[in-house]
Amino acid sequence: MKIDILTIFPDFFRGPLDYGIIRRAREAGLASIEVHDLRAFAHDRHRTVDDRPFGGGEGMVLKPEPIFECMEMLAIAPRAQRLGGSAKQSVVLLSAQGKRFEQGVAQELAALDRIVLICGRYEGVDERVSDFLADRELSIGDYVLSGGELGAAVIVDTVTRLLPGALGNEASSRQESFTAQAESPAGNGSGPSSTCASGGLLDYPHYTRPADFRGMGVPEVLVSGNHEDIRRWRRRTALEKTLRNRPDLLDRTTLSEEDQDLLAQITGPKHT
Repeated sequence: MKIDILTIFPDFFRGPLDYGIIRRAREAGLASIEVHDLRAFAHDRHRTVDDRPFGGGEGMVLKPEPIFECMEMLAIAPRAQRLGGSAKQSVVLLSAQGKRFEQGVAQELAALDRIVLICGRYEGVDERVSDFLADRELSIGDYVLSGGELGAAVIVDTVTRLLPGALGNEASSRQESFTAQAESPAGNGSGPSSTCASGGLLDYPHYTRPADFRGMGVPEVLVSGNHEDIRRWRRRTALEKTLRNRPDLLDRTTLSEEDQDLLAQITGPKHT
């Protein structure tokens, strides 16, 4: 996969791109990530990339010229010319007004060959960038950041770890929180197994050695050797954590009969 990042702060990405899974994916040739300084496409002596908006208002808005010229240098056509094409690519504008970035969107992006991330700044970006260049606007949460760089770093990390070979163990990304696809112990898709797929819920708790740490013990079921009991315990605790921290996910997740029974044990028989 190729990822291009358009920003006025290219040095910001020296840290996020040089560690962990992203670094390994780059070194292994799984992801090619390039950062482009929008100031290089400004033509005045001050390398101006922003201006006050027409109609008045507070703050500064990123100008269209540097962004359009950078996209032309990258040979990315305007959105209207890309529609219906065979290229598997997406131009993303990071914006507080964008659709909320979630795991499902990350999976969509991970299936592409190329992603272009445009980092918004200050009060926003000239709307012509959204209207004529970007095919989607994304926000990483319902809050306002000073720029899109943090959001772009989040998207790069989330998408890169979904690339085949990036994690080493392909099952790792399937057992994590928000992963919608569920797998049964037999692999027939009838329900989540003990180790793979959260089924759209938050992940279950994890414990490691020592079994007793300062008087805090590991749940006995995890050292019992009974795989079915472990599977049920993991599913129940995932449901408990989801109900406690993100109850909204329960309304968006298809719950099996076993899930409903476990929820009834947690909350009482009136829960549906």
